Amino acid sequence: MQGRAKLTIRSALVSMLLLVPCFWQPRIQACDLSSHLYNAWLAQLISRGQAPGLVLVPKSQNVLFDLLLDILMRAWGAAAAEHIAVSLAVLVFFWGAFAFVSSCSRRREAPWQLAPCLAMLAYGWVFRMGLFNFYLSLGLAFWALAAARRNQRWAWAVAVLLSGLAVTAHGLPVVWALGAWVYERVARVLRPRQRPNLMAAALVLLALAGAILAALFTTRRGPDQVTSLTGADQVWIYGKVYIAVAMALFTVWAACFMRVLDARGLQRILWDVRFQLCALSAAWLVLMPGGVLLPLYHTSLDFLPERMSLPVAVLFCGLLASVRLPRPLVGAMAAIAVVFFGLSYRDERALNQIETQMARAVAQLPPGRRVVSALGIPQSRVKSLVHVIDRVCIGRCFSYANYEPGTWQFRVQALRENPIVVLDYRDSWDLQAGQYVVKPRDLPIYKVDRCDAATGGLCVSPLKSGDRVRKGMER
Repeated sequence: MQGRAKLTIRSALVSMLLLVPCFWQPRIQACDLSSHLYNAWLAQLISRGQAPGLVLVPKSQNVLFDLLLDILMRAWGAAAAEHIAVSLAVLVFFWGAFAFVSSCSRRREAPWQLAPCLAMLAYGWVFRMGLFNFYLSLGLAFWALAAARRNQRWAWAVAVLLSGLAVTAHGLPVVWALGAWVYERVARVLRPRQRPNLMAAALVLLALAGAILAALFTTRRGPDQVTSLTGADQVWIYGKVYIAVAMALFTVWAACFMRVLDARGLQRILWDVRFQLCALSAAWLVLMPGGVLLPLYHTSLDFLPERMSLPVAVLFCGLLASVRLPRPLVGAMAAIAVVFFGLSYRDERALNQIETQMARAVAQLPPGRRVVSALGIPQSRVKSLVHVIDRVCIGRCFSYANYEPGTWQFRVQALRENPIVVLDYRDSWDLQAGQYVVKPRDLPIYKVDRCDAATGGLCVSPLKSGDRVRKGMER
């Protein structure tokens, strides 16, 4: 009982520390989070008949986080809904990854020595992009995998329930987790010497699946499929300084892997199911497309390598958990985490200051006006300012470039021309990219941009037919 009490206290303290980044600024800066919040508000307008041209469509997946925001926003408002929903998502992901890493090792201290890495991954690229349905689904999938490894009847039931809940958030992590589970079950039946043959067969199946997708659908490939291979790219979020953080993390991980090799030997590593799952998940990034346009959607399911590098990183942590890591390496991971979160705090504070200026500028307009943003930060990997106008507009204006209704991937959808959002997703993309030319039907419409290069302040001004919405900070 004493040990269990200590574990509970330690877990509670880690949870409180883990949630600090969710509350250290007035608003959480996570790109698509602003869109999720804004569309939860639109959903309320639709339910009251105050959003002509927009409808709520029943969805069975890519909806869990949005429903959570909707419920919380109706009860406590947008600001509270944002912090509560994101905090829950962080806890689900971190402790799901932690449980999975724990299931990869029989040593009690193993997951704790990797906690700094898991914390960075929890606030990495997927989080900062605001892909919270995918993020939440992946956390639940890790919980399901950890439960399934117990090989008990009650654990199987829990794994099935968690997987079903994960599907309502996003299907991709569930597909990946199911494939990982099947592979592991088959590999455990085989002799260790036969497992490389199983791995070769799995690689062929992945390549075949990638070829079939490319033949049936419009797909894309790009260099991001290579840069995401190790999972260390998750800590590359904003400017170029984060590349140095990612390189430092990769270097420490390489040293940790050498420790695993020294302790277990090359042959045992190659036969190890944990290593094979990690290698296969990394191969997925290269053999499968980087993006695919699915039927009935108006835009592709994109950023697949950047998304799937997150489970690769967690799987690698599971492999490292098989040995006791030297204290200098554990300390190095903790030091990198301190630098990562310090830089994140600095950049989040700057983004919050910009959003505050934007809110002040938009507050000068009469309620219900259409507004677009001309702000951008081209040197940042996460385009943090693209959707900030969405959150600013909650309760006061309409974000005309709102991308969700035009994609048909979310429950808020646009059926016809309306005064709230552009109907065609291509127009939404052009508005976000600064390539859109204002049409007479768009008027009246206003733009938030820098007042002038000298002051750096933000102003709101009307646009005329024929004007191009350029990105002010990119000139």
